[in-house]
Amino acid sequence: MTTQRDAAIWVAALTGVLTVSLHGQRANMPPLVTQTQYNQWQTELSNWGRWGPDDELGAANLITPTKRAEAAALVEDGFTVSLASDAEKVATIANPCPIEWSMVRATRTAASDTVAYPCIHGPGTTHLDAFAHIFFDGKMWNGYDIDGLVTMEEGATKNSIMTVKDGLVTRAVLYDIPRLKDVAYLEPGTRITVADLEAWEARTGVRVGSGDAFLVRWGRWAREDALGPFDTGQEAAGLDNHVIPWLKERDVAIAGWETPGYMPQPEGDISRLALHNFALTILGIQVLDRADFQALAAAAAERERYEFMMTIAPLPIPNGTGSPVNPIAMF
Repeated sequence: MTTQRDAAIWVAALTGVLTVSLHGQRANMPPLVTQTQYNQWQTELSNWGRWGPDDELGAANLITPTKRAEAAALVEDGFTVSLASDAEKVATIANPCPIEWSMVRATRTAASDTVAYPCIHGPGTTHLDAFAHIFFDGKMWNGYDIDGLVTMEEGATKNSIMTVKDGLVTRAVLYDIPRLKDVAYLEPGTRITVADLEAWEARTGVRVGSGDAFLVRWGRWAREDALGPFDTGQEAAGLDNHVIPWLKERDVAIAGWETPGYMPQPEGDISRLALHNFALTILGIQVLDRADFQALAAAAAERERYEFMMTIAPLPIPNGTGSPVNPIAMF
């Protein structure tokens, strides 16, 4: 029979184990990237001018016809899966800015509806960011000064979403970090490190490289399935800022995630969007934001294949700073 004293000893021992475990996890984490280091990287790691002074494609230049053909060669059984979340018509804590949808015609011969996206860059829409979306001290991708190029009257006359109107087709690699750690999802505030990414590569035998799409899953949608809607601006896991040089080294063309940044942030950390902004504006990486990798993760695990062809076709919105998208993976 367990006595009150025995129970107390058991709880104390368990607490000690948990404390040691948590301290161990913290000890394995890299130190936070400082603002000074981040500022230095803006010069040391910049891809500005790499593809010429007039470039608006950025790292998408690495997606050559040969690269697309190599991606197509990965297709074996022709199975397709969407990487987009479903549009929502009602505001929730997870999506305070839903689409505006209504039927405008419904007769015995035809029906028609209308839709608007008030917040293309909001948490409820899977979207592709244009380079005219984020600026560093008034400069966007490739060093273009936004003065006269991005205005309220005309929108983006440079670096708009129209630069990728012809679509993005390339090899993609999924980094399923919850599966690596044998959990359903990562806890909010978890920083996904380079060590995590390379441990996944060692386990799966695939790695992202030049011209590829780098897709990272932390389990945002699995967490919602388990706990219900939550504010990803306050509760999210994400890539540690030390991944920035790794992205430069790997020369990826596209980076995709379920949420940008991690929350809550440790004391003294820089902006939760630091990596998102750097990848887009300094490295010229095409950013796929707010994706849903649940079905993709299941399809990849079933096949034990974490590389596949991916296509992204943005809407041709003149002067737009981004576009809702429905990316498709094909195995």
